[in-house]
Amino acid sequence: MRVRVATTALGITAALLALPACSTDTTGDQHKTIAVRKTAVLSSAALKTRLLDENDLGSGYLRQPERSTQQDDVTVVGCPALSKLGGDAATGTTLAFPRKAETTFTYGSSSSEISEELYSDSASKLSDGIDRIFYAMTGCPTYQVVAGGTPVDVTSQKLAAPHGLGDEQWSQLLTFTAGRRSTVVKQTAIRDGNLLVIVSGSPALVDRHLDKALAKATSAN
Repeated sequence: MRVRVATTALGITAALLALPACSTDTTGDQHKTIAVRKTAVLSSAALKTRLLDENDLGSGYLRQPERSTQQDDVTVVGCPALSKLGGDAATGTTLAFPRKAETTFTYGSSSSEISEELYSDSASKLSDGIDRIFYAMTGCPTYQVVAGGTPVDVTSQKLAAPHGLGDEQWSQLLTFTAGRRSTVVKQTAIRDGNLLVIVSGSPALVDRHLDKALAKATSAN
C-alpha cells in the first residue's frame, strides 16, 4: 500500500503542471522577476541521459518499472485546486511539458522510495507551472484522495527551500495515511535555466541525493 500511495502522490503532482492560472491567487508571484540564462531546451531523450542511475545512487537501490499509463480512478475531496482537475488529470496522465523524463528507485529491503522527474521548457513556463503546483498543494493543509476506491488522507506542509541551488527552489512535505499506515513524502523542485528537477520520496533520500540530481541534470549546460 505504501508504494501505491507514494505513486499516487507523484501522479497528482505531475498533473498539477497542467493546472491553469488561478484567479484567486493573491501571492503576487505574477510580478516576480525570473532569472533567465541562455540554456538550450532539451529533448526527452536528452533529459533521460541526465537522470540519476544506480551508479550515481550507490548500492542498495533498485530501479522500478515505468509507471503504467493505466491508473485507478482518482477523486480529490477537500481541495478545490486539485479536484477541479478531474480524476484523469489527477493520475498524472496529462502533462503540460512535453519534454520530460522520470525514474524511480526503491532502497534496500524497505519501502523507501526516491523518484526524479526532469522537465525542459522556457524558464517562465517552468517557473509558472511549478509555482502553481506548490501553491495548490500547500494551499490545502488537509484533503483526501480516493484512488481505486481506497481513501487516502493527505496533509501538506510548505518547507524552507534549499537556497543556493539553481535559480528558483520549492519544497514541501506530504503525509499520506491509508488505514493505519502512513507514508511521508518530501518533494523538492529546483529550476536551473530551462531545466526543472523534481526529487520526491523518503525525506532522508531526497536530502541525500538532491545535490547529485541537480549536478547531473545541469552538467552539460
